[in-house]
Amino acid sequence: MNEQKTVSAEHLLSEAKREKAFITGSEAIAEAVKRANIDMAIAYPITPQSESMHLVGDLYGQGYIKDYYRAENEFAVMAAVHGASLGGGRVFTATSGPGTLRAMEEFPAWASARQPIVCAFMCRGVALPTSIQPENIEMAFLLDSGMIMFHAENAQDYFDMVIAGYAIAEQPEVHLPVGVFADGFFVTHTREVVMLPPDNLKLEQYDCKYAPVPAFDMENPPARVTRDPLINKSNFVSYAANASWHQEILAAAERSRKYIDRFMGGPIEIENGDADILIISSGTAVSQCREAVKAMKAEGINLGLVKVKAVRPFPEKEIIAATAKASTIIIPEFNAGGWLCREVKSILNNNSRVIGAPRVFGGMPMPKEIIIDEVKKVIKNV
Repeated sequence: MNEQKTVSAEHLLSEAKREKAFITGSEAIAEAVKRANIDMAIAYPITPQSESMHLVGDLYGQGYIKDYYRAENEFAVMAAVHGASLGGGRVFTATSGPGTLRAMEEFPAWASARQPIVCAFMCRGVALPTSIQPENIEMAFLLDSGMIMFHAENAQDYFDMVIAGYAIAEQPEVHLPVGVFADGFFVTHTREVVMLPPDNLKLEQYDCKYAPVPAFDMENPPARVTRDPLINKSNFVSYAANASWHQEILAAAERSRKYIDRFMGGPIEIENGDADILIISSGTAVSQCREAVKAMKAEGINLGLVKVKAVRPFPEKEIIAATAKASTIIIPEFNAGGWLCREVKSILNNNSRVIGAPRVFGGMPMPKEIIIDEVKKVIKNV
């Protein structure tokens, strides 16, 4: 292994001196993995994720990762990652779009087994006609999988959220998988300035003895840990075990909130929070919203912006507080279904002020002008 000094997540994220690197989001993922002290990474190619796991494979060749291989398909990747984590390792993988859907059965299995796996999702279209272009509809499918979910605006977020993901996931009272999502191509293939800590630093090693579910070994055979034998018992036993375990997974996600505050500075960021018209967004849509805010400011119109960083657990209290003074809330999204809009509407009493637009998908761009158009419609109708 390469010589690296182990440091705390706080040091790596907040204290270590950083230097500029002009890299893509895929390269930012590799830089995070380089510093994450990974035991094992397992890969399968799919656009636009392929480059990131290729680079992670290079890290294995350089000695930064103990083991790495390419599996047969996306489901095989997620099943093998599950096994590696059950064995007590810190593991990493990544996927995109149809790969996410092919492996869908495994994600709630990760959560039910309380495995602190971190997976990078590089979102793309999944519907026919087939599209490899940016779209984050796959996030909607994962909202109730038991996974903690972060949405990166840019490559800097992508790097930081992977490191923070391990710091949060591995807390004994949390111990859930973390999905770090970015809108494919916009982030993965765009080169930008990312501030990186030294690559001779890495996270402290994961110690599985603190896990709430013991790692598999000869003293802890699978039958003592997994819940599959329960389906062979009575319906009552199966129901009771499943219901109580679901409650524990939801409770574990709630316990992650203080660590999201600690390692990510909270689940949301607010700009111009006192504005009458407020935009709420996540992922790369946030960058386009920032441009709209600047353009409107030049016209003398004050817009507010709420960036949602953590999608699960959903920042209910924070969004309720942030929107208390707003008469109108505009939610731009890179998907057709409007999952973020639905989430926001579900927690607000007065949700008639929420406008779920603009929505673009299938690789369509979101220029600031279409966001500004929504704002001007609101102003015209006041």
